Amino acid sequence: MTDRALSVERAGALTTVQDRGRPGHAHLGVPRSGALDAPAAALVNRLVGNPPEAAVLETTLNGCTVRLRSAATVAVGGAPCAVAVDGRPAAWGAPVRVPAGALLDLGPARSGVRSYLGISGGVAVEPVLGSRSTDLLSGLGPPPLVDGAVLPLGTPCGPGARVDTVPWPGPPAELVLRVTPGPRADWFAPDALRALARSAYRVSAASNRIGLRTEGPALERVRPGELPSEGMVLGAVQVPPDGRPVVFLADHPTTGGYPVIAVVRAADLAAAAQAPPGTPLRFAVVRRR
Repeated sequence: MTDRALSVERAGALTTVQDRGRPGHAHLGVPRSGALDAPAAALVNRLVGNPPEAAVLETTLNGCTVRLRSAATVAVGGAPCAVAVDGRPAAWGAPVRVPAGALLDLGPARSGVRSYLGISGGVAVEPVLGSRSTDLLSGLGPPPLVDGAVLPLGTPCGPGARVDTVPWPGPPAELVLRVTPGPRADWFAPDALRALARSAYRVSAASNRIGLRTEGPALERVRPGELPSEGMVLGAVQVPPDGRPVVFLADHPTTGGYPVIAVVRAADLAAAAQAPPGTPLRFAVVRRR
């Protein structure tokens, strides 16, 4: 086994190929997509010597198992999990050399939701609109991994970092999302933003790569009906008819007809990607910059 590829032995609940996404195509109805925890994906790439745009694997909750057909340096980050090479424990959050033919296992997330596997050379599936990311909403990019799938790997381009100065943030015990007022706050009761900030929510099990759904008090609307579809941005806090906010994540639709009461700061979205169902959630309204 000398070819640059990996085979999928256990795909896990949801494992996808992700890179920095395909921004700039909203006018075509194409979401940005890309790794939900972008800092974690960037860090595993640095650890194995990849450029920041290299594609990685993003797992969900219960990890995955792959067999490398040629020797490679790997790094696992994001949600903490057990890592094993041919059944022997290996380091998490650090570069690991894996020989050709070895079985690499990422176990279930011990905390958080999404773990990231960086491999020297990156996952080299064919790009679509400049990105190798799987987009669950539009269906662009490679499909989610299934058992038996084979993915090509690129050629390593440099040595990895033995250590990294950026700390690994732990998954949040309480998720605090800073928001600025959205364009449709006037569709809600005058104190709706204060109610949003005062209310205690939890992350819903219905959350996915498209949006983080919430459980908690419904926000009161003062205008009936729905808007004509308008453009949506990453981090938009849309309020559907049940009144419970939904935070749009990387695979969000590019248009929507439910009013947007607020928009989450981009810096807080990585933490949202790692908040498992049941995590307490608060919205903090901040001034615009």
